[in-house]
Amino acid sequence: MEVLFDKIPLASVTTSMTINSPAAVIWAMYLAVAEKQGADWKKISGTLQNDILKEYIAQKEYIYPPEPSMRLVIDTFEFAVKQTPKFNPISISGYHIREAGSTAIQELAFTLRDGMEYVEWALRRGMTVDDFGPQLSFFFNAHSDFFEEIAKYRAARRIWHKAMTERYGSKNPRTWALRFHSQTAGCSLTAQQPYNNVVRTALQALSAVLGGTQSLHTNSLDEAWALPTEFAATIALRTQQIIAHETGVTNTVDPLGGSYFVEALTNEVEAGAWDYIRKIDSMGGMVAAVERSYPQREIAEASYRYQMELDKKEKIMVGVNDFVSDEKPLEILQIDETVAHRQGERLRKLRAERSQGEVNRTLTALRKATHGKDNLMPSIYAAVKAYATLGEICDAMRDTFGTYEEVAIT
Repeated sequence: MEVLFDKIPLASVTTSMTINSPAAVIWAMYLAVAEKQGADWKKISGTLQNDILKEYIAQKEYIYPPEPSMRLVIDTFEFAVKQTPKFNPISISGYHIREAGSTAIQELAFTLRDGMEYVEWALRRGMTVDDFGPQLSFFFNAHSDFFEEIAKYRAARRIWHKAMTERYGSKNPRTWALRFHSQTAGCSLTAQQPYNNVVRTALQALSAVLGGTQSLHTNSLDEAWALPTEFAATIALRTQQIIAHETGVTNTVDPLGGSYFVEALTNEVEAGAWDYIRKIDSMGGMVAAVERSYPQREIAEASYRYQMELDKKEKIMVGVNDFVSDEKPLEILQIDETVAHRQGERLRKLRAERSQGEVNRTLTALRKATHGKDNLMPSIYAAVKAYATLGEICDAMRDTFGTYEEVAIT
């Protein structure tokens, strides 16, 4: 973190960190750098992804079982409310659920029910919804069915507002608001005829803007092949800039509101999402549903159906199962192994220069804290300040919490 943010004043920027299982540790490292720079924690801002439920559902980058993992998430909520009131301690993410093969309705339902699960765990901790509600944010996929995506975003705001006001009794309008980032669909990018991806991305981005996203990322044309080249990343950036500055679509809120088709589709998507939410409620919540592999199974079946539709040409993907043509090779970004070797050397140097006794002391204190009920963030922060590594800190908690092995879907 010190290297990454060298000469970048954390008091003056916002930072989005797409990290989940070790989110509390990475965030502690970020806060340590902010402190070292002299930044006021009360003023720093940004977002930590920190959405462990979608890891069990879709992305599979978990470490610990659900219960201790949820404890860590709520620890960050509690710590953020007291110490970093302008920092969002979570971005509840449907993006990865969609990338795993879900439908739009499943993405919406599972994401918002994940959000409700975090709220309920925080309430059980003794927090009130309006303590932390304004610091919750969301992250959705912008997929290819143009009007369905717009309806999804509109339905999301309705569902969240209803849940916050009626289900959890929020009195703060900032808690009712569903603030979300969108990213165009990586799973829609094709290795075949990759320049088609520019058009796909532009249309997906436009649907997100028309649907009311507050933040947007556009994928690059070559991401089905490799990390983006500077050329491809620039086209992705220009796509956003053209939408923002040349189309006029940002001049009004909810521009398709009142359209018979969009309103009817919004109602349909909302109803379908509530059906899923009520079913998960009946299972005892999202943690219980995950442990039964319910959302995982639903996504697997939806993904299979989608692939069958492509195989039978009931759905057309241009350049893949129709309109196929010969292609010129694409120039892609190559990254050699010297980066990994350089990082390995940095790590060896760090371990040689730090106080191993202080590292051992803070890791022992962290292990002890995991057996109690106190917030773990102060113990994690102390270990970070001693220059314990990410792996060492995660291992210390693994000693108590164990690791999670997913139940096979049958």
